[in-house]
This record gives sequence, structure tokens and C-alpha cells, in this order.
Amino acid sequence: MTPRAGMLIAAGALVAGTVTVLPAAPVGAAGPAPRPPSSLVSLSWTACGTTAYPRLQCGSLKVPLDHAAPAGRTVTLALTRVPHTATAFQGPLLVNPGGPGGSGRGLAGHVASALPPEVAAQYDVIGFDPRGVGRSEPALDCEPGHFAPVRPDSVPRGAEAERVQIERARSFARACGEKYRDVLPYIDTVSAARDMDVIRRAVGAPKLTYLGYSYGTYLGAVYARLFPERVRRMVLDSVVNPHGVWYDDNLAQDYAFDAHHKAFMAWIARHDSVYRLGTDPAAVEAAWYRMRDALRENPAGGKVGPAELEDTFLPGGYYNGYWPRLARAFAAYVREEDTAALTEAYERYGASGPAADNGYSVYTAVQCRDAPWPRDWNVWRRDNWEAYAKAPFSTWNNAWYNAPCAFWPVESLTPRDVANDRVPPVLVFQATEDAATPYEGGALMHRLLRDSALVVEEGGENHGVTLGGNDCLDAYLAAYLATGEVPRAGDGGEADAVCPALPEPEPLPASGAAKEPGKAAGRPGTREPGAVGAALHGFLGQPR
Repeated sequence: MTPRAGMLIAAGALVAGTVTVLPAAPVGAAGPAPRPPSSLVSLSWTACGTTAYPRLQCGSLKVPLDHAAPAGRTVTLALTRVPHTATAFQGPLLVNPGGPGGSGRGLAGHVASALPPEVAAQYDVIGFDPRGVGRSEPALDCEPGHFAPVRPDSVPRGAEAERVQIERARSFARACGEKYRDVLPYIDTVSAARDMDVIRRAVGAPKLTYLGYSYGTYLGAVYARLFPERVRRMVLDSVVNPHGVWYDDNLAQDYAFDAHHKAFMAWIARHDSVYRLGTDPAAVEAAWYRMRDALRENPAGGKVGPAELEDTFLPGGYYNGYWPRLARAFAAYVREEDTAALTEAYERYGASGPAADNGYSVYTAVQCRDAPWPRDWNVWRRDNWEAYAKAPFSTWNNAWYNAPCAFWPVESLTPRDVANDRVPPVLVFQATEDAATPYEGGALMHRLLRDSALVVEEGGENHGVTLGGNDCLDAYLAAYLATGEVPRAGDGGEADAVCPALPEPEPLPASGAAKEPGKAAGRPGTREPGAVGAALHGFLGQPR
């Protein structure tokens, strides 16, 4: 659930204004004590518009590092806002793209432009970098270059190969502890949720409206549990299974991503006239694994070995709009022994940089702190080999991504119960074939939040489905934000509403220059599905 390499920070270099607000209540309290309006300090905003989002504003906010010691050290959150323009003002709409470790500053612009103008105009759409992330201070970067190519093959073929990978994970955990030992105990979901309430008070709002994707659904559910009386409306899109936080959720992903990879191979087989890799999905998949084996001996461009290949193709498990370019790179390598397209795809989707290093550092800090992980490596070995036997595509890649939690220098907390019967109706969106957050998580969250409504994208393969080009889903979202009304099933079924999935992408030519689907449309807010979907997933990154 973390942003991988290639995440686009479309807000650009943003200049912020700063303000300190009164601290939140100690950990364990239901929420901060009510304060008179005169005690609130208004957050100041400065213009930081971009070409895509010219009305964007920036600000920053100091919050307690430890909400149980509100008079102590503070950290700074970076925020963005697209202000309301309508006379009928409905307050702040706080947005989060997931992760943990995802920057939310750019997402505010996308949400404000992708919503119907008459709905967006009623809200101050606010994005933020959670503690430790992006332009918030301090920003974590435990071990720069941890994902620099060429890494060891993720599948540990023998005891020595496994030892090397374990030491890499241990080294990362050690580096985090040495650089940020004073901060790591406070990089967690509960602290981030309490920060959200400081944001609410800083903008002078009695209640928040919230839109969270992926990990942002868990963050939102934790906020609602801590501050149910402060929730005005809440949208949870592509839902983390709250009963699997976090070890079990990651194992469940392995099976789902493998199934999604097989669906991608089947799509390539259906377009054999373009890619000429065969009409049998199993044969296409076998060719992909032969490519993986060949890269172990001769990394493409000196950069793309087996682990980097997995990093490159994993984004296709989040968004099928990436399939055409990935398939073209695959076909070029297999049929023409051309490594250039594969290297280009890696640079676009898999390569790591400072933003990804920061995102991964926060990802590990939050997930390792939020919940217990096995400290006995024998448990990891057993569970991951068992998963790999049935789902080889990304199992060991995912295992090593999370392995620092086996050696984390800070003690883990107990996961939060998010069951809630005190919040207004929450609107939940879930695609049936989502690999990153499988359908069961959305269905469970729907049951845990009394009076919530579940909108299902039937056959949907993508992770993050609202404001991504599906007009049916977006109509339910817009109606809810405008009026607070949610759909209700008349037949007593699990889903309160069902929308059909968007059509699968069309293939690109197997070779030669071509624009990626959706990039040509360009204009923010266009309803062309490829353009909106590509824009959304640029902000969501490739959450783990």
C-alpha cells in the first residue's frame, strides 16, 4: 500500500505559509476538548498555482510530534488547497491518496478539477503531506538508493541468496533507527489521524468531509473511530481490509496480484495480432517468466534484472491503462531482443528516486509501527514460499518490500478497531477485481460501518476507481458530496449500487513511438476515461 517509483507530484515546487495551532488531546482520549472560536488560529494560504491547477494555494501547519505531550516538540505538515467559489459553502474536503507514504498535495487539484464544477465549488479541497512525507518536515529518507538497480533476484534461490536479502532488510531497518529514532515512535496511523483533526481546527471547521484512497481508507476509518462527532461525510475508495493490518493484508495481495498478472497475459493473448506472443494466455505467461530468467543473467540496459522487471510490471496490477505500453516493451524484448523499450518502461514505472525513497521510508515506518509483524524469519519463509507456490508473480518482491518490519527498531502498536456506529452514512467504493485491496476489504468495511453504503464496480480491475473516468461511479460520489445522500439496496443485497467497469484498454502498436493512452487528452477534468484515469493514478502512484 505505498507509492512506488514513478509517482508524479503534479503540484510541483510549492511555496507554503506557516501557522501553529493549539495541540490535540492526549493519545487515548476520544478527541480534543471543545475550544471557543477565539482560541483558533486561521491557517494562512499563499498562491502556488501550477499550469494544470492555477488556483492551487499552499500552507503549512505545526502539530505535536507526540499528541500525548502537546506542549513538546512539533513537526510541520505541508498542505494545499483549492478554495471554494460557491456561496453555498460546505466546508473542507480533505483528500488522501494512500500509501502510507503518499503525498497528497497534488491530489487536491485533481479532485477539484475532476468533480463536477458545481460540487467542487462548494468545498475547500485540501490535500496534505502526512507527517514524514514529501514537503512535510522532517521528511524521512532512511537509506537513499535502497532500490537502486540492479538488486538481487527477489526469489531467494538458496540460503546465501536469502541471507543477502535478509541483511538488506535488516540494514534498512537499522538505518531508520539510527537516523530517526526520536521520530519513529510517532510515525503511525493514529498520529496521522490526530493530525487530521488539527487540520480541521486550523481551518475553523466543526466537521470534516474526507475522501481517502487505498491506505487512506484505513486512515479515514481510524479518524472516524477517534472523532466520530467530527465526521460530516466520508468516502472510502478501494478499501484496506482492516482485519488484516498489515502482515495478512500483504499476503492476500500476493494472490490477487498474481491473478491480475494472469489477466494481463490473457489480454495480450487476445491481442495477438498486435503483439504476436501467442493466443494461449499460459504460453504468454511462460514467455514472461522466460524473459525474467534471461534478465537474471543479462539485465536490460544494465538496469532491469528480475526484481526491477517485477517493479516495472507491478503498476499494471493497479491500473490496466498501463498494459499497452508494458505489453509493447514485453513483445519488443521477446520478439526482437530489443531492451530499449523495456528499459524505458522501467524508467517510467519502476525506477526509484528521492520521492520514492521518502515514500518507502514512511511506508515502513507506519506499517511496522501500526501492528505486530512476525519477528521469527522462519514464519516469513514458510508463509511466502507457500504463497509463491500458487502466486509467483510478486510474492517475494512484496516480502522483501515489507521485510524491514521483521527487524524494526520500534515496538509495534495494536491495530485499531474501526467498527463504528456513531458516524453519518459513509460511502464505500470497491472494484471486484482490485488486486491491491481485494474486494473482501471493501465488503468488510461496509459491514463494520453502520449505515454505510457500498458501491461496487462489477468487473473493475483498477485500484482507485472514483474520479478515474467511470461516470456511473462518479455520479454517486458527486450526489453524496452535494447532498449527503447514499444509495440503498432495495433487495437486501451486499451492494447498494453496482456500476459496470470501464472497457479494457486498446493495444498500442508492438513497436515504434506512440502516446500512452490518456496522455494526449491533457486537459484536467476531461471526461475521456483514459485521460482522467491516467491523471488519477499519477497521483495515487503504485500503492503497496
